[in-house]
This record gives sequence, structure tokens and C-alpha cells, in this order.
Amino acid sequence: MKNSLKVLLLVLFLVVLGAFFALYISTHNVPVLEPKGAIGVAQRDLFYQASLLMLIVVIPVFVLAILFAWRYAAKRNNAKFNPEWGHSHTAEIIWWSVPFLIVAVLSILSWKTSHALDPFKPIEDGKKPLTIQVVALDWKWLFIYPEQKIATINYIEFPKDIPVQFEITADAPMNSFWIPQLGGQIYAMPAMRTKLSLIANEAGSYRGLSSNISGKGFAGMTFTAKAVDPEAFDRWVSSVSASSPGLDLGEYKRLVQPSEYVPASFYVLAKEDLFDWIIMQYMSTPK
Repeated sequence: MKNSLKVLLLVLFLVVLGAFFALYISTHNVPVLEPKGAIGVAQRDLFYQASLLMLIVVIPVFVLAILFAWRYAAKRNNAKFNPEWGHSHTAEIIWWSVPFLIVAVLSILSWKTSHALDPFKPIEDGKKPLTIQVVALDWKWLFIYPEQKIATINYIEFPKDIPVQFEITADAPMNSFWIPQLGGQIYAMPAMRTKLSLIANEAGSYRGLSSNISGKGFAGMTFTAKAVDPEAFDRWVSSVSASSPGLDLGEYKRLVQPSEYVPASFYVLAKEDLFDWIIMQYMSTPK
């Protein structure tokens, strides 16, 4: 009786724990589970699919662990004892075929989504993408709009429903650029140019952050990514162009110095090839 009570209490505990987890998910904002763009939605769906496939193995393992502990407890004497049993073709088929099928399905799923969600792959929707160049600094983000000839610190704005092509590098230790509600992260490394294609299908302000620990200012290395209507984006660009100081090499060398919890700031791009200069300074003597 006592063993049965222990099993019942354990099952009850697991049910309550699962209920609390479900309640937390339903009442709290989990950015990766609340995507606002096509890439984020596809990645969330992949997460759900992979999790459900793996639960096919995980759930029976926990259920059988509890069942075996109860059925074959030392104080129970009604369990079947079969010391001569040594092999079962049925059991072999189950514990080899089920994992094999799961791994096969996950392999196919991973192959397809790895190509479909390649961060370097442009988003094809018939619209010209907006290019934003990203530089990870200590401990802030520099964003350069090469076509609009403006730059920002810890703030980006872009039109909704327009693909955004991020070109990413670093002028500091390796970092990782991430806007959870729009898509996955990509690394920022000195002397390298990585890319990330994202799109926001809803207007709103989304939290961006560093997902790679990079020193004491890591916690404050966040930024705002704001998706707006195309007309509002054009007005914002005009406002920044008309009322912001210039960003030349002298100002950039001041910005590159380590600083923490830096507020958003805006510049007119005085050195148009600044992004390429930042990359090339690690390869040769910059001019």
C-alpha cells in the first residue's frame, strides 16, 4: 500500500509540475514561441515538430521507469519472475525500429529546413530587401544603413513586410546577433562578414540582444528593433538625416571604446565604406 501511495504521489507531482509549466508558458511572453515574421514562424514550427518527435521516446521511458519501479518493488511478490527469459524478437523490433524511424524523420526534417532556413539565403518575395550592416562592439551594436547613409547605436527601424538583409561583423570579441521574435541568431566575428535574412510581418517593437557572453557589459548589450509602415520608415530616415551628427573615423574610434548600457543614438554616415573598412582593418593597413 505504501509503495502504491508513493507511485501515486510521484505521478501527481509530475502532473502538477506539467500544469505549472503549461500555465507559465500560457501567461508569460516567450519570444521564440511568439514569432512576428515568416522566418520566426518556420523556426518555431520546426521546434514543435522536433520536440514532439523526441517525446515519442521520452514519455514512454518515464512511464516505464515508474511502472517498473512499482511493479518490481522488493515488497511486491505478485510480479512474474522468469529467470530463463533471455530474448524477445518483439522487444528488439520495438526498441530498435522506433528510434530508427524517429532519427530518420528528424534527419529528413533537418535536411529540408537547413536549406530552407539558411540564414544566408535571401527571402524571395518580389520586394527589394533593405540592407542593414551590423557591427558588434564592446558592449553595444552599431547599425549602418549603406543606402540611406545613416547609422544608429542600439536601435534599428525597418519597414514591415520588407525583407531585411543583415550583414554582420564585429570590432570586438566574437558575439552573436539575435532578434528572437524574428528569427535565429548568427555569429559576429572580426574580419568576417556573415549574413542573416529576416522579415517582420507585423508592426511593433522587438527586443534584440547578444546571445554570446562577451564580457562584463554583456547584460546591457540589447537593442530595439522596430518594424513600421514604409511611409513611417521614410519619415524616420529623413528625420535622422536632417538632425544627426556625422559618423566619421574619428567618431567611430570613440564609439569603439568599451562602454556599457549605451542609449540609442543616431548619425549621418560620413564615411560611406565604414563597414568594409572595419572588416579590412584586420586584413591589411586601412587607408
